[in-house]
Amino acid sequence: MTSNHSNEALTEEKKGTFPKAIPYILGNEAAERFSFYGMRSILSTFLVAQFFNPSGNPVLQKVAEAKSNEMVHMFVALAYFMPMIGGLVADWFFGKYKVIFYVSVLYCFGHLTLALFENNLDMFSLGLLIIACGAGGIKSCVSANVGDQFDKSNEHLMTKAYSWFYFAINAGSVVSNIFIPVIYASIGAAWAFGVPGILMAIATVVFFLGRNKYVHVPPSGINRNNFVFITYYALRHLGARKEGESWLDVSKAEYDHEKVEGVKAVYRVLAVFAFIPIFWALWDQNLAEWVLQAKKLDLNTGLGYTFLPEQVQVLNPLFLVSFIPVFTYVVYPFFEKLGIKTTPLRRLGAGFLLTAVSFVIISLIQTSIDAGGQPSVWWQILAYLVLAWGEILVSITGLEYAYTNSPKSMKSTMTAIWYSAVSIGNLGVALVNGNIAKGGFLAQLDGASYFWFFTGLMFASTVVFMLVAGKLKETKYVG
Repeated sequence: MTSNHSNEALTEEKKGTFPKAIPYILGNEAAERFSFYGMRSILSTFLVAQFFNPSGNPVLQKVAEAKSNEMVHMFVALAYFMPMIGGLVADWFFGKYKVIFYVSVLYCFGHLTLALFENNLDMFSLGLLIIACGAGGIKSCVSANVGDQFDKSNEHLMTKAYSWFYFAINAGSVVSNIFIPVIYASIGAAWAFGVPGILMAIATVVFFLGRNKYVHVPPSGINRNNFVFITYYALRHLGARKEGESWLDVSKAEYDHEKVEGVKAVYRVLAVFAFIPIFWALWDQNLAEWVLQAKKLDLNTGLGYTFLPEQVQVLNPLFLVSFIPVFTYVVYPFFEKLGIKTTPLRRLGAGFLLTAVSFVIISLIQTSIDAGGQPSVWWQILAYLVLAWGEILVSITGLEYAYTNSPKSMKSTMTAIWYSAVSIGNLGVALVNGNIAKGGFLAQLDGASYFWFFTGLMFASTVVFMLVAGKLKETKYVG
């Protein structure tokens, strides 16, 4: 009896306090995101200037930029495919802590390789490969590790913890996007790639220091039962087996109606996710193609500050953080008062449309450049603003939709599939640029026609999405 009272007292004492591990996780995340976005902020322009067109020959510029874009998007595609692998390895075999720590050490060596081999394309490419595996390998584990630290006594603080986690991501991104281009312009690529490596080393050390404070969730092993059921149901749904055949006898199967409905819900989420790669194919160009475009703009703001080409992209996280509360507390309630429900599917459709509009602006900018003009950077700033609005509507809403419309047993998997959509979108852009670099059929996408191609693709995808979304029903699963 005394023991029960002491446990209750302990529970009461813990209420209102964050887990002791949270500061270590936040410090790790801020430093890691600084390293990733800092390196990536200069990657596109560096590849062109160092490897693909070091002489600045205008004749070679189109192919050089295509090669750079192909390499950057392949890097991002791998980085966002790896969360699936990292999450499975952590959940099934080693646990989150070991995966995060040991993969982070590997991650550091990737940055070191970039800094040491800035003049060697093969070794530099190897460094990018290591970083993609490192950044992607820990991505799903780090965010899930935040939730693992909470129990019933302080779970009401989890939302605040994730808000700080999101702040750490954007803080690391903003600071690195401001300072790494300055380091690159003033003292060269070795330091510009080396400083992110130092921050990644700091991130690893900070994570290690909290080792005795983490709640370590042990790996669960492979859930063969779920695999058997989902595979079976998929085959039956597709007509691969007729009723009565003995691959698995339905009448004796232990799977109930709720599980069948759960898998159907997953299919509906996947129907929505089919459109997400196209969004990311456009969005990730703001960190590659848009940066290369910025080199051809008048970067003087007229306010006493002139951007470096690689710095304009810092506006994306700034706009993002600034407008999330505006959409949450102003935009959505405004439409609700007008009688227009801002359902997740409607938000996604609006986000797709705004993303296409941002590319209309970029296409018009490029049209002016192709005609010999030098448009003001303010036009690209406008495009970043509209793109941020689109990202709020698509990225945040998409994750919410995947979570609430998936059964409990599939929530983590659907989040991993969300990251895979980023990978697929970037892979598509990489293939387009690879074809351009090789003088293939898509080489006709020159200058503004390249951006108009993706603009049209996004508009067409939005129309199809709206037709499909009208036939989908939402099935929310709480918990």
